[in-house]
Amino acid sequence: MDPMDKSQPTLIMAPLQGYTDRTFRQVHSRHFSGIDLAVAPFISTMSQHRLKPSRLKDILPEFNRDLKIIPQILSNNAQDFIFLANTLYDLGHTEINWNLGCPHSKIAKKKRGSGLLPFPEEIDALLKEIIPNINNRLSVKVRLGRKDNREIFNLLPIFNHYPLSEIIVHPRTGTQMYTGMADQDTFGRILENTEHRLVYNGDIVNRNTFELTRHKFPRINHFMIGRGLIADPFLGEDIKQITSQESRILRFKDFQARLFNEYSELFSGPGHLIGRMKGFWTFFGSSFKGDSEIHTRKALKKIFKSSSLEQYTDSVDHFFDQDILWQGTPA
Repeated sequence: MDPMDKSQPTLIMAPLQGYTDRTFRQVHSRHFSGIDLAVAPFISTMSQHRLKPSRLKDILPEFNRDLKIIPQILSNNAQDFIFLANTLYDLGHTEINWNLGCPHSKIAKKKRGSGLLPFPEEIDALLKEIIPNINNRLSVKVRLGRKDNREIFNLLPIFNHYPLSEIIVHPRTGTQMYTGMADQDTFGRILENTEHRLVYNGDIVNRNTFELTRHKFPRINHFMIGRGLIADPFLGEDIKQITSQESRILRFKDFQARLFNEYSELFSGPGHLIGRMKGFWTFFGSSFKGDSEIHTRKALKKIFKSSSLEQYTDSVDHFFDQDILWQGTPA
């Protein structure tokens, strides 16, 4: 890749369990532009006879017509991985991603996600068995290690041995979760020691943080965005400088209303629906600025305290009745 190439970047929606499911992906892609594709939240492998069709609903093509997706697999068992990968291929997914980055301790303790990173020999053995027996192209999503940011350098020679389509790197350790700064210095060292295309993932929350990252790594043209995109759904448009004359407040208001309506068709009870929307508002709230910060915080607090559908919808209406401005996510 020409390091001076300033063509439009490829922007990828990150897989976040409980957030970037098919409903969010479809609603977002209908209201905003700039995102090129998404990696779907992981599907855990199970023994072949336990793989139920319901576990694949999120990635079925008929539910993902508005945005290209790449399914993600969480596994440490080669035969179960191969079975699931080829099942996904039969559904039309010619590329899949292997989750070697999930930081959550319950998963890591089972040597899945980032919990597998301290065991390069096991990862090598898995790749050796998996790659010749699947029909899909395979990428991997990794962190720097489980506890130690040097673990990745034991893995790079292994990855270089296999025909991976790309490596998505979140430059934190698993035990860091999302705290602290992304370790861009270590990412730079990875860039110099890999034969694969790298995707940068971490702390891109506005156009400024994107530009700083791209300036530091001019050879990188693929970027994955997760929490920043939920907090600011306009982020893809801002990065690609896609302009619109429509009010951002009104566009966002329509977006969150559609999100609410779509989830209301899926969830059987109001508790699940309100809980899901409150989860989104923990991110949304950071993108608004009011004339009075106290009033804005109070309006958000009403949303989080709502316990019925009527209270929730009234609180959201009250929030938009405030004198608020869209500011996006501060750096």
